[in-house]
Amino acid sequence: MKFLFEDPSQSFEALRAAGYAAYGGADLGEVLVTCREIPEGDDEAWSSRWAATAARIESIGRESLASGHRVSAREALLRASNYYRCADFYRREDPDNDPESKRLAKASQDTFADAASLLDTPAQRVDIPYEDTTLPGYVFFVDDSGATRPAVLFHGGFDSTLEEDYVAMAAAALRRGYNVITFDGPGQGRNIRKGMTFRPDWEAVVTPILDFAATVPEINPGHLVLIGMSMGGYLAARAAAFEPRLAACVLYPGVWDMSEPLVRMAQLAASTPGGIDALTARDTGTRWAVRNGKWVFGAADLDEVVKISESYRIEGIAQQIRCPTLVLDNQNDQFLPGQPARVFDALTCPKEMISFREDEGAGEHCSEGALTLLHQRTFDWADRLIAG
Repeated sequence: MKFLFEDPSQSFEALRAAGYAAYGGADLGEVLVTCREIPEGDDEAWSSRWAATAARIESIGRESLASGHRVSAREALLRASNYYRCADFYRREDPDNDPESKRLAKASQDTFADAASLLDTPAQRVDIPYEDTTLPGYVFFVDDSGATRPAVLFHGGFDSTLEEDYVAMAAAALRRGYNVITFDGPGQGRNIRKGMTFRPDWEAVVTPILDFAATVPEINPGHLVLIGMSMGGYLAARAAAFEPRLAACVLYPGVWDMSEPLVRMAQLAASTPGGIDALTARDTGTRWAVRNGKWVFGAADLDEVVKISESYRIEGIAQQIRCPTLVLDNQNDQFLPGQPARVFDALTCPKEMISFREDEGAGEHCSEGALTLLHQRTFDWADRLIAG
């Protein structure tokens, strides 16, 4: 599905940004006027134009807040947070030493924090104990009644942020009566900027989250649903295989082997005159994936990214998952084609697979651009399971 750009990577990221309009994370006109000023494949223009839009919308939010317009402030700050995330997305050449990347990431965090404080439902920013440090997270509550409810534990994947988690999943869960814990694990959000790279044994991350959830009176410990997005489909499956306290798991989508798309990339580079340098110079998606992979895995080059990613496969582990599991698949997923079916076939627990089609507008990776359909089907499944 092409959206505003011929460049496949820019098209997907524009669709991702616009799709969050369903939960107040974007306005379509703002996306359109921003993207029309960005040349194909131009990372710097992408960053500067999204940053300008984010700053403009943030100023609306700040002015509204100062004037006592709480709803207007919240809506603008939530959109600004998403736009700052977009502005930082392709700044991956050396993010640890890129002042603008750091500024944009912090601006996304700060505008979201201010928006969260203005939500109609309670939200708490938390630091969850993890080994000798903490993981940043949010707890979102359906209301302030103190009632005990089922809960969704949600995390992203290869490039997600804690702030994105709200519009990607938490808002939809709250509408359906689930309290929600979202968090950045190693390799994500604030943590990668502290040097915490990904780890394949994700149960070491989810177990402390479950320990924390047990301390929240409003969360029913017997009704915990773990959902992992994108690469999080591997991470959540890995955690579910070793954590018996989960009532259910959603793999969004199912991920069999994270190394496969990276191996394809390395093979393409090897067959390209000029190698990886020539390929990344001309291909936005490859350039971003290599740079981001080096950062989040702590790797020196693409070969090392591939080698590290080989530990992120669910073969031989999927059979250990015992909780009911929902596997999601997308017809046009160019990153993980065929992998959800392989995960589904390997599962021995109660299971279901839902495939999202192109003719529904939901065929892209993670059903970007069709979140309301994604959430309807996902939570209808979870509702039936929890009710039963």
